[in-house]
Amino acid sequence: MIPMNEAQTHECLADAGCDQRMIEQFDALCRQDQLRRLADYRRLLLDHIHAGQKKLDRLDYLIWTIQSAADVKEGKR
Repeated sequence: MIPMNEAQTHECLADAGCDQRMIEQFDALCRQDQLRRLADYRRLLLDHIHAGQKKLDRLDYLIWTIQSAADVKEGKR
């Protein structure tokens, strides 16, 4: 695998949602600390995904409940 140059690394970090401050801090870290920082950021992004999924699950349940109540009221169930 061909290593990324600095510009490519910055672009990848920005695409992943890192702000300029985080990118600058990333550059100053040793490789082990860079990997730790990336793992921490990945965990944070995954936590946001899980929180969003929980909200979607609650909305789906609410939609299902309202539709089911309407179906019962209309004699469809």
